[in-house]
Amino acid sequence: MVFWKEYTQMPEKVPGPAGSEGQVRQRLSEAPRWVRRGIGVVTVGGAVAALIAVGASARTGGMPHSGTAQGCAEPAPGHPSGKQWPTGPAMSIDTKATYTAALKTNCGTITLTLDAAHAPRTVNSFAFLAGQQYFDHTQCHRLTTQGIYVLQCGDPTATGTGGPGYEIPDENLAGATYPAGTVAMANSGPNTNGSQFFLVYSDSPLPPNYTPFGRISGGMDVLQNIAAGGVRAGAPDGPPAAPVALNSFAVRRD
Repeated sequence: MVFWKEYTQMPEKVPGPAGSEGQVRQRLSEAPRWVRRGIGVVTVGGAVAALIAVGASARTGGMPHSGTAQGCAEPAPGHPSGKQWPTGPAMSIDTKATYTAALKTNCGTITLTLDAAHAPRTVNSFAFLAGQQYFDHTQCHRLTTQGIYVLQCGDPTATGTGGPGYEIPDENLAGATYPAGTVAMANSGPNTNGSQFFLVYSDSPLPPNYTPFGRISGGMDVLQNIAAGGVRAGAPDGPPAAPVALNSFAVRRD
């Protein structure tokens, strides 16, 4: 799953399953230029399209960046497990309890407070995947430094198309907004949430289509340092200039 920009004057990715190049191009031609869902998946000729969203940046400004995040170490040795499951996990969390997550990246630790009360199935899935070491050694594959201001992670393939093999429904969308510190799900359309998620480092104008399931409670400076490092080749949207890896990801009940 990959972000695509809602407000752009360029051709964009479209939601839904990957299709043939002809099908993709037809859907692109049919989609209104200024009306987009916001996050989607598309492949053209078998490769993930990497089109950049720039329209909103003209209205909202961009995050300055300096080329490489400071203080990032080499990612810990290891490879993602790439495990797959045919169905999502059974509910096992207490929706009245508080859950936290520790994302130990090679650039520092980011801690999250998860919203089990309003996004129980999402938090339950993350607790399950973390317990399976699913996120360990995965790379955060997308950074946007204009328009929507997010770091996207959770794909063991680091291509924007990976997931755990199951999908869970949207939650907590009524009135959803995405200020700095929000943690939310990436998707390819309604009710297609898997393992990919994004961390918002500056207030984002995204529409309420992406399940918000937590808040950053520590390490915002780590996230903003990653954002300040910028994107490869100085683009506003793409892989971080220096690799950003989740060395480990743990969820616990407080």
